[in-house]
Amino acid sequence: MKPLLLSAYTATTCLGVGLEAHRVALREDRSGLQPCAFETVDLPTWIGEVAGVDDHPLPDALSAFECRNHRLALLALRADGFEARVRAAVARYGADRVGVFMGTSTSGILETELAYRQRDPASGALPPSFHYATSHNPYALAELLREHLGIGGMATTISTACSSSAKVFAAAARQIELGTLDAALVGGVDSLCLTTLYGFASLELTSTDPCRPCDVNRNGISIGEGAAYALLERTCDTPEPHAVWLLGAGESSDAYHMSAPHPDGLGAQMAMQAALRSASLPADAVDYINLHGTATPANDSAEGKAVAAVFGASVPCSSTKGATGHTLGAAGALEAVVCALALVDGFVPGSAGTRELDPAIALRVQRHSASADLRHALTNSFGFGGSNCSLVFGKAAP
Repeated sequence: MKPLLLSAYTATTCLGVGLEAHRVALREDRSGLQPCAFETVDLPTWIGEVAGVDDHPLPDALSAFECRNHRLALLALRADGFEARVRAAVARYGADRVGVFMGTSTSGILETELAYRQRDPASGALPPSFHYATSHNPYALAELLREHLGIGGMATTISTACSSSAKVFAAAARQIELGTLDAALVGGVDSLCLTTLYGFASLELTSTDPCRPCDVNRNGISIGEGAAYALLERTCDTPEPHAVWLLGAGESSDAYHMSAPHPDGLGAQMAMQAALRSASLPADAVDYINLHGTATPANDSAEGKAVAAVFGASVPCSSTKGATGHTLGAAGALEAVVCALALVDGFVPGSAGTRELDPAIALRVQRHSASADLRHALTNSFGFGGSNCSLVFGKAAP
């Protein structure tokens, strides 16, 4: 693929709002996880909740989109001057030459959960104030941003579980390469809700402790919420000295099982190999791998085998989900931003929460953050049903 410039990016998670909060926390191996006290949820688990989301209602002009997911979306959009950068791109290229590509897994489903508590006792009808199309509907996220930012180009939401907001980079890159767009707002937003917390608990996938990726005693995930964005552009006359570029994207579907990865990570291998081919890079050019690393026994084992098969055991790897929690549909975009920070700042993030590395995972997993001169980074995002996506980023101008 033709390299695309990440001319701006930002992230908001339980670590804080904006890049600086994440930069500091990742450098310090700090976690934002805390015991679950969300809504009415009664589960012995830890979560990554973004503080103060409900203190930021939508402006009147967007009141039809009101829900926690969209409050989080706009809260994150305002950080790091990102909204202004997108508006400048719209003015520069024209509204119809900028697209919106968003990832989410549950969108505004919390709004539906709350509405069901208010059903008419006689008819069962949902309250008149509930609007599925602008809250729970996955496309509502893309529509909200399109309307708020005055974007007129292609807009879509991808919902493929935990690979959702990694796949948006690939989808946007294809459209830019086809010539339908000059720039794209890409990203992902997923907020806490009862469905995911109770759903993952029913699958016995949530941990009663803060998650421990690649740990010999790992026993499940810690669910988080978050929003992350990047502005992809075809070119830039004067890129910043340490600009980050999307160099390659690889996707696969192993279709092995609805909720479990292939035990040897075959689909994951295919995605990573495709990303390297897309970037025209050999495996030994990658200096850091951000693992999907959910801290479930099956996921970390399968990913470990897949990464070892493609890269061997020498590339520094880590999972940052012990810091942010697993932000599900937002994880791909969030961890793309983590890779951008690692490239620009020159460090390998650690694996917060990991205590004792699993000797069966034959990788060079970094428990603690360390300075490093990185040129290329790869991030993995793997979703239920075998939906896999790997992205390659580089800091040097192509």
